[in-house]
Amino acid sequence: MPAEATQGYELAGDRVRKVARVVLLDPEDRILLLHGHEPDDPADDWWFTPGGGLEGEETREEAALRELAEETGITEVRLGPVLWRRRCSFPFAGRRWDQDEWYYLARTTQTATRAVALTELERRSVVGARWWTCEELALARETVYPTRLAGLLRRLLDEGPPARPETLDTEIV
Repeated sequence: MPAEATQGYELAGDRVRKVARVVLLDPEDRILLLHGHEPDDPADDWWFTPGGGLEGEETREEAALRELAEETGITEVRLGPVLWRRRCSFPFAGRRWDQDEWYYLARTTQTATRAVALTELERRSVVGARWWTCEELALARETVYPTRLAGLLRRLLDEGPPARPETLDTEIV
């Protein structure tokens, strides 16, 4: 889910937003996903991992922890390695977003969520959070990003984190 900040870098002439996302697992290996929708069309909805764009000179790790705290209120986490990297491009809130996303593994025992510092755009488009088991995610009929998240999570739980970040297929919506 895009936040309002659009910090990024130039790549082949395109503005690409640097994003840090969190694959947050609880003690039962459930993953936390946020539920969002197009600001003016609640029927156009999807689930996604917490995270957002880098602000100022912060590192991706700092952005991951800040975004997680702002979007979920969860601050008691152990941030692990980068699992996946993905380029994506999608329409949202009347513009096209081009992003370079890094997905960090994190673990927590804190499962209560409460958004504490959403941007105005996020307040109009983020409608909740839910912990999902891998099985629930595999059976979900809802749209989930990244689109292969159920399989990626299954492999993560079965095999552990990859030795180095895996580059996921580019997703263009």
